[in-house]
Amino acid sequence: MGDNRFSCLGGAGERFGIEASRILDACRDRDCFEDVRVFLTCGGEELIARTGNVRVKCAKLVASNISVDPVQFNSGFYTVLVRFYVRCEFEVCVPVGQSQTIEGVAVLEKRVVLFGGESNVSIFRSKACDNFCAAPEPVTCGHNTPEAVIEVVEPVVLGARIVEACHCHCCCRCCDIPSAVTDTLCGALSGDDNGVDRYLAISLGLFSVIRLVREGQLLVEATEFCLPDKECTDVADEDPCCMFRQLPFPTSAFCPSTVAPTSAANGNGRGRCCGNS
Repeated sequence: MGDNRFSCLGGAGERFGIEASRILDACRDRDCFEDVRVFLTCGGEELIARTGNVRVKCAKLVASNISVDPVQFNSGFYTVLVRFYVRCEFEVCVPVGQSQTIEGVAVLEKRVVLFGGESNVSIFRSKACDNFCAAPEPVTCGHNTPEAVIEVVEPVVLGARIVEACHCHCCCRCCDIPSAVTDTLCGALSGDDNGVDRYLAISLGLFSVIRLVREGQLLVEATEFCLPDKECTDVADEDPCCMFRQLPFPTSAFCPSTVAPTSAANGNGRGRCCGNS
């Protein structure tokens, strides 16, 4: 692969002011959500009532909801409340040696406190379609809050089981799940929040990084503008066997590792992710 060389028009070492998101505070975490109730689609509750054998086929994060609120009597600190919506797919054993696939949604909730600084200014930004007669932008609050940015990997499935008695301390009800989440399912949720003798529970592991950022002005040294030296080339119709001979031999694929991964050695590599069979 060729080098990505650039020709710069400006002189080196010039200083420019830029606006960027400045990270004020951040944290990382591994959370284990144990026995979280799964809100099933229609027919799923009936199958759970008649079976005791179920396995997880897939668990995928489909949406999230984030709120940032200032901590009272602790200036500059904010509570970040995150709610993750996970679409789950299960295989349920039914009588006469058959199986059936059901879907549902598990809701995970996480709360952290981070430092986000203080700002007493109101920020307004112009848009390309704005003009003098456009509707004014209202002031939503007296002070602007920092922005929460969350990075999360797909949840790790740790297990699933059927809970006999409904002592679920759920963070929401079935009717609280937004339509943007339920639209990812093949059917509507059953909506049985009360009077359920058995419900399906799933345990998930989640790795996440949460940070609070604010817009800030930075002074950096850079060149004014750069153009790439490499020209765009069209894809030639080459002989596929010739292209195959130019590929490097995958030596590592034929050399299996004999050293156990650190996570497996410590007993932390359990569970399956979506897509692993």
